Amino acid sequence: MDIVILAVVIAVVAVAAVSGLVVTATRRKKTPPPGRPAPPTVTAPPPSEPRVGEEAEPPGDEGRRTIEEVDLPPAGATDAAVVEEAGAPAPPEVPGIETPEPAAGRLVRLRERLSRSQNTLGRGLLTLLSRDHLDEDTWEEIEDTLLTADVGVAPTQELVERLRERVRVLGTRTTAELRALLREELLALVGTDLDRTVHTEGGVSAEGVVRPGVVLVVGVNGTGKTTTTGKLARVLVADGKSVVLGAADTFRAAAADQLQTWGERVGARTVRGPEAGDPASVAFDAVKEGIAASADVVLVDTAGRLHTKAGLMDELGKVKRVVEKHGPVDEVLLVLDATTGQNGLIQARVFAEVVDVTGIVLTKLDGTAKGGIVIAVQRELKVPVKLVGLGEGADDLAPFEPEAFVDALIGD
Repeated sequence: MDIVILAVVIAVVAVAAVSGLVVTATRRKKTPPPGRPAPPTVTAPPPSEPRVGEEAEPPGDEGRRTIEEVDLPPAGATDAAVVEEAGAPAPPEVPGIETPEPAAGRLVRLRERLSRSQNTLGRGLLTLLSRDHLDEDTWEEIEDTLLTADVGVAPTQELVERLRERVRVLGTRTTAELRALLREELLALVGTDLDRTVHTEGGVSAEGVVRPGVVLVVGVNGTGKTTTTGKLARVLVADGKSVVLGAADTFRAAAADQLQTWGERVGARTVRGPEAGDPASVAFDAVKEGIAASADVVLVDTAGRLHTKAGLMDELGKVKRVVEKHGPVDEVLLVLDATTGQNGLIQARVFAEVVDVTGIVLTKLDGTAKGGIVIAVQRELKVPVKLVGLGEGADDLAPFEPEAFVDALIGD
């Protein structure tokens, strides 16, 4: 027993001795010897943001404000001012409703733009008619000039015969006399006695319900039909009318959005349906909305139709029949691209057979020297050109004025 106790005491003493040696060694390692300066204290750097690339600089110290140092915005300050003070960009402003230019006199105002592309025809005719001797070759050149301008065969022959007779009777041919003569004959061909009003009067149903005027806008893809519908809304709003737009072009995904944007700019509501939905249903709902809102006019933008596709053309006829359940359609405007020339006449003929076109809208008239299409399409359909597009601007759709057009043709 004594031996066990002795062994335990020895073990305790040995452990205490070893512990003392470790502590002493540690202290010797941390404590510098006398006369030698203590090594500098090294502290670990604070954690920083991850760097990008070898050249990345460590983030600098950013000044931070305590909650007591942050001032409240002044009373009455707007959200935009607070955002701007904080250094962030202000939110975009919601565009307001625009005021379109008055429709009256637009073509006169745009005459210079029109004349830049159209007076090639007038200058060519005046040059030929001013020759000292008007032989058969000269008259053939005059005829070719008119045909090149898409005046059409029958109107060209008629104009040449009238010019030959009047020049022969006139005798002397000063430039002023020839210009006056040519202006008079071109006006006769274009027609000054045609009704070029876009009819939007509406009416009253048998039940005594007042209905708005209904205008169908039809045409081939790519003629600018939806844009024309939006611009026509601006023309009508400028004349003081309230407008509802019907986005019945349900086959083109962007058509309804595009039309709605045009409507929002002038405060016109747009009725639209599901993509690839029934266009006749959308047109019907648009007129229904126009009646409920007591609107003056409903403009229905139909889907672009290929004149060679019988099924699509039949569907266009269905749109018109469905809309007529509310009452008669006041206008069917056919949009034609003036740059297509004689091909536009083929399109016009087929559309007229399906929906009874009442007026023509010629777009891109400022982009072609073939202004004779105005004469040709009127002769083909026996309906007047009522509106012309003269540029890409929002107010570049103008009521057609024969005098201003002919003056642009022959120049000053």
